[in-house]
Amino acid sequence: MAIKIRLTRHGRKKKPFYRVVAANSEAARDGKFLEILGTYDPLKDPAEFKVDSSKIDKWLSLGAKPTDTVRSLLKKASHPLEPAQQ
Repeated sequence: MAIKIRLTRHGRKKKPFYRVVAANSEAARDGKFLEILGTYDPLKDPAEFKVDSSKIDKWLSLGAKPTDTVRSLLKKASHPLEPAQQ
């Protein structure tokens, strides 16, 4: 069972809003997830991306892999993709 850090779509038609979640890779896109890690609103100018860094670090240290989209958003937010060494 691989864990992914990915986006789930919310909002209404033509007005997307996303949650950043940790989920089983086999779960449906908008299905069951393990924990909410943040939000992403692409319609704001500039796009708003908020995540809880401690939760992201926790899941990365547990072996979760971010999807390509989440990886690029984290890089733009200047968040290191390697788990913090303690």
